[in-house]
Amino acid sequence: MEMEKSVSGNQNLFELTENLLADIRYWTWSELLDALKQCQNLIPVASSSGVIDKYLDSLIGRVASSCETSPCPSTSSADSSGFRLSCDSKSTESFKNSTFRATWWFEDLAAFEPFLIDILVKQMVSRNLDHGILSKFLFYYQKSRFASAKTMDEKCKTMETVIEMLYLLDLSCISFKTLFGMLRITLNLKISKCSRNKLESMIGSLLDQATLDNLLLPSPVGSSYLYDVNLVLRLLKSFISKGACCVPLTRLRKVASLIDLYIVEVAPDPCLKPSKFLALVKSLPESARDSYDAIYHATVMYFEVHSGLCEEEKMKICSGLNYEKLSSEACNHLAQNKKFPSKSAGQALITQQVKLKSLLQETNQASPYVDSHCSFAEAENTGKEDQQIVLYAGKLDLSTENEKLKVHLQGMQCRVLELEKVCRKMQNQMAKMLKSRVSSHNNARSLPRLCS
Repeated sequence: MEMEKSVSGNQNLFELTENLLADIRYWTWSELLDALKQCQNLIPVASSSGVIDKYLDSLIGRVASSCETSPCPSTSSADSSGFRLSCDSKSTESFKNSTFRATWWFEDLAAFEPFLIDILVKQMVSRNLDHGILSKFLFYYQKSRFASAKTMDEKCKTMETVIEMLYLLDLSCISFKTLFGMLRITLNLKISKCSRNKLESMIGSLLDQATLDNLLLPSPVGSSYLYDVNLVLRLLKSFISKGACCVPLTRLRKVASLIDLYIVEVAPDPCLKPSKFLALVKSLPESARDSYDAIYHATVMYFEVHSGLCEEEKMKICSGLNYEKLSSEACNHLAQNKKFPSKSAGQALITQQVKLKSLLQETNQASPYVDSHCSFAEAENTGKEDQQIVLYAGKLDLSTENEKLKVHLQGMQCRVLELEKVCRKMQNQMAKMLKSRVSSHNNARSLPRLCS
């Protein structure tokens, strides 16, 4: 435009702008905000010239320094001092509140467009601002923008920006409850698949903090099943994405307990496919569960609702059960449950037979018949254990199609009775020996008196 100093005698527009930006440290907070708002409409030009970087650098510097001093935030007047070091006594008291010092700028920056927030938060992250404060700001920004949004596109753009920025932060600094709240909101929004995956990944990584109510999300529109099982499976996949061995056992078992409750809740759904039910059961390694009783009870409910399943489909579902981790009551119930396939009942009985054999072996090892030096108390305890085994074995109600197992079990019961007799015999012998020793000891004490 030929606005050179040699022509006009004055500084040109570019020189005037440079001089103005050199004094940016003296700008009030309100003037700085107004300048950034104007740059939102000229973002390509402002970015290429470095103007916006200078604005943001000054703004972030003032936000970062708020740990020590707090500006009196006011965007209503351009004459307000944006960075006062002294206020009246009442205001000074309020500034002592650490929460206020950390969040005073939230309302002012919530007026910026999503693309400017993207640039702003990235620079704040690069300057190591507290991730907990940044996550709170992003949640505040999302809520504030949604309240003023006029279209669904505005909401989608805001949500995508917030998710992208949260994904840059340390997960331990993000509120799990708020993340799940965002997930519920996105169910009615058509955000990008990338943003949705990032949100689910963050939630999945913190799944041990969830509750059953968090997981009971309705299925997508047009689906026949009640709850969004696919979403829960994706969250579980994110939770163990680095491998089950990398997840602490306490967290793993906490999630397993939660998923067991979820499976029991969704099992009565008549539209839940067998493949999805089994996928939920097998989504976690066997080491995550100490007991499979909850899974068994969920399977019972599933078979009752889905009575039309063939034997092959039922056996596939039963493959998710770990019979060794079923209680004796559950195994006994399974053996008598006609809705379960006969092979599954047989597996449960075989597992119980193995357990009974191991108990008998332990009894044999602890029996006085083997160890003649065992104490009277040990013999008595062994007798009680044998009686418990006999009572336990007597409670097993075996089906006719497992007659061979019944014969084996009866033989084992006879062996237990024999061991009980031997144990009682040894107890009597030990009692007689003890009585004899006591008598001999008393005679030895009375002998010196007779001699005297």
